[in-house]
Amino acid sequence: MNQRILIVDDDPGIVAAITPSLRAQGYNIAIAHDGESALQKFSHLVPDLVLLDLVMPSLHGIAVCQRIRQQRSTPIIVISVKGAEADIVTALDNGADDYLVKPFRLSELLARIRAVLRRGRSEQTVIQCADLVIDTNRRIVQRQGETINLTPIEYAVLAELVAHRDGVVTARQIVQRVWGPQYTDSTDYVKGVIRRLRVKIEPDPSHPRYIITEPHVGYRFNDGG
Repeated sequence: MNQRILIVDDDPGIVAAITPSLRAQGYNIAIAHDGESALQKFSHLVPDLVLLDLVMPSLHGIAVCQRIRQQRSTPIIVISVKGAEADIVTALDNGADDYLVKPFRLSELLARIRAVLRRGRSEQTVIQCADLVIDTNRRIVQRQGETINLTPIEYAVLAELVAHRDGVVTARQIVQRVWGPQYTDSTDYVKGVIRRLRVKIEPDPSHPRYIITEPHVGYRFNDGG
């Protein structure tokens, strides 16, 4: 069965530009032009992925994102002309899995879609990335066959990044999920753990292969997929 994508955008030009390419890739497409109808179609269709604009009639995209997150973990990619750091971080903090600033290349959009849908498939228990192996069931991390000793916090942060691999996770999201919501403003904790993780798992910590910093936004785990 083909995967279903719900496009939520009040700009008919954008919808017309991306829909043929998505259909050509085999995706079934549904379209909503405002926030309220988006939520109705989401509940009825249960899509595999949502492409979501932010500024729309009736309901802002952030509110749509929050409402979807209350129901399901369906991947959401925000597509918006709003490219300021604050807009991107707000969207990611409110449940978006990825963010593309308009105008964007269709090839990049398709690559982002493939990445988030790949993450949404049945969870792998053993993830291998070049010389790094992460066994999420046994909570074991190895590099070149040697077990790496991680503290519980280091493993928890790594697991959070791996769970959202190829997407961006903000420092605030990591703090909320690992330390708890009462530590939301303590994002410096994350920098220290990321630094220690890179020393332990990266072949060259000064040029990270796995834990990538997305400037002014957050971190991304690169599994080479």
